[in-house]
Amino acid sequence: MVIVDSTSAGLEADRGLIGRTSTAHRVADVLRTRIAEGYFLPGVRLSEHDIVNALGVSRNTLREAFRLLTHERLLSHELNRGVFVRVLSLEDVVDIYRVRKVVECAAVRPITSRPPGIGRVARAVADGDQAAQRERWQDLGTANIHFHQAIAALGGSERMNELMQGIFAELRLVFHVMADPRRFHERYLVRNHEILELLEAGDGAAAERSLADYLDYAEKQLVDAYSERKASIAVE
Repeated sequence: MVIVDSTSAGLEADRGLIGRTSTAHRVADVLRTRIAEGYFLPGVRLSEHDIVNALGVSRNTLREAFRLLTHERLLSHELNRGVFVRVLSLEDVVDIYRVRKVVECAAVRPITSRPPGIGRVARAVADGDQAAQRERWQDLGTANIHFHQAIAALGGSERMNELMQGIFAELRLVFHVMADPRRFHERYLVRNHEILELLEAGDGAAAERSLADYLDYAEKQLVDAYSERKASIAVE
């Protein structure tokens, strides 16, 4: 009697995917980070040739990374035209903020003492201060995203952290709609300081209230900007 190990049966054919897929995930991580840091603008076509040469990977690996990021709604594939950074819609903005309010507010709500991950939150605020002093507004936007990533991480869930990586990369694509990045980002640096102080004091309830108000206001600003852009395009 031959006993077949069902956990390994048929996997030999998939052996070749292991190295390629792991590399594709690493490439996707690089591109996702670049999107989150504002290097790739919405609507930009991504050159396979340039990225393959820059990262030293195969076209198949890059195309797998493109597929992963398309599934995350960061890229879009247009037949016979190529792969583009997505231009997000007003509905995308509303949905992103719906997720953010659930995740970020839940992460700070139960806090009653200085949380272990507060150092990461503080570093993001300090990076924001430094970017503002140097008038590097794109860097300030990146620091702001890092602040909220650190807030979400206070929830202690690796699954949630993975979800929020994609959400924050999408958020960066939303930020590009703001005509004046300084005016948009600078005001939230003050709010980041306030929330940091509340968390350091262990007042999660107050931090949640402040964060909820913060997210409501930011969503309204972005929704208004999208509506104005849509009206402007209609007039043209």
